[in-house]
Amino acid sequence: MKLTLKEMATILNAPIKNEADVTVTNTTFDSRKVKPGDLFIPLVADNDGHQYVDAAKNNGATVALWQADHKDVPTDLPVIIVSDTLAAYQQLASHYLAQVDPLVVAVSGSNGKTTTKDFIAAIGQTSYKTVKTPENFNNEIGVPQTILSMPTDTELLVIEIGMDHPGDLTFLSNLVKPDIALLTMIGEAHIEFFKTRARIADGKMEIITGLKENGHLVFNGDEPLLLERVSQHPHLLRDSFGLNSTNDLFASDIDMTPLQANFTTNQSTQRFIIPMTGRYNVTNALSAITVGHLLHISDEKIAQALVEAPITENRTEWLDGQFGGKILSDVYNSNPTAAKEVLHFFADTPTQGKRIAVLGDMLQLGEASPVLHASLIESLDPTKIAHVYLVGEEISPLEDALKPLYPAGTVKRYAINDADRLLKDLLADLTQDDEIMLKGSHGVHLENIVAQLKK
Repeated sequence: MKLTLKEMATILNAPIKNEADVTVTNTTFDSRKVKPGDLFIPLVADNDGHQYVDAAKNNGATVALWQADHKDVPTDLPVIIVSDTLAAYQQLASHYLAQVDPLVVAVSGSNGKTTTKDFIAAIGQTSYKTVKTPENFNNEIGVPQTILSMPTDTELLVIEIGMDHPGDLTFLSNLVKPDIALLTMIGEAHIEFFKTRARIADGKMEIITGLKENGHLVFNGDEPLLLERVSQHPHLLRDSFGLNSTNDLFASDIDMTPLQANFTTNQSTQRFIIPMTGRYNVTNALSAITVGHLLHISDEKIAQALVEAPITENRTEWLDGQFGGKILSDVYNSNPTAAKEVLHFFADTPTQGKRIAVLGDMLQLGEASPVLHASLIESLDPTKIAHVYLVGEEISPLEDALKPLYPAGTVKRYAINDADRLLKDLLADLTQDDEIMLKGSHGVHLENIVAQLKK
């Protein structure tokens, strides 16, 4: 990014205070991360960013935005006065995206977004100068940050866009204007705000609202809710992927080990290998392969990229435990569909010892929370998963459902703030032949337990 103070003011149609001949090379909304040459965006939230403009200046900020309803405009730093700092941030991102004009792949879905994004970016890098969303910067704040962080020579932007409420994807899709929009799956994430999976599917279909002319929708054809909605857009260019043979691209000859999965597809004899396991990750890889084909990348390059893909940690990640056995860490986030998939996979992993599952609260499930937590019983077999440790309050209905099925003492529940006792009990229970799986919403912070268990 490279914009002068006057250029930004013109883009925003906003006045400047303390005008100077300066150029901005990056943006940030976190005063602690400001570097010389940055534009500081003071966002208005519970912790108002305007309080940190001085700190941003001291860290090297060249310019700041300033919301007009705030008093005490700085006198020692060039500022652009805007009516809404977040809206201005988004407007700058929209302008810069149009200026750089990369191909844009927008990824959304109830789960699998980040893994899919990682796969697509790895594939894209074989043929394009590629930028991807860092971490999970996928909302109305993180998406502009990702865009404005792009180098000016970016050719492919792989951007994750998320939603919490109806309308979120309409806004973000129109902001990023994708050439390819991808939907991974429909689960129960954010059902608190959408009430039903059907309404979640409606929300996810908003991703097509910003599609460029001749843009493609890539979607999970194993999901009936998506098939139904896509069929309502007969002129939409679309490609489906999945495990069912009715899809445009589907997997065959799937072979899995604890550390990887490999498969072929109906469109090629090329064997693809991914550095993680689980049929759901094969599905994620299929979506990325579909995008690779739309980007005119060969199967040979796609296969090489997938096997070497750097994957964001704590997503179906096998680790060595300090107790001598193995840890399956999938603690970045959780919802019922994702948790069941991981449990089914974990239940069939080879082990000489016992399998232990640690399951945390699944958040934002609303009124359906008790039923959805209890539904995990479908994926818990005491002959396969010997001990179950539960963490949180919302997961208590699962405890009630499991106790009649499991031997006494093999199902335990802990408060989220009782991590020390949980860790102590786990280390006392685990042997060098055992395997342990951990899955929960990010707010439960099971990653802290993983950090203590691993070597």
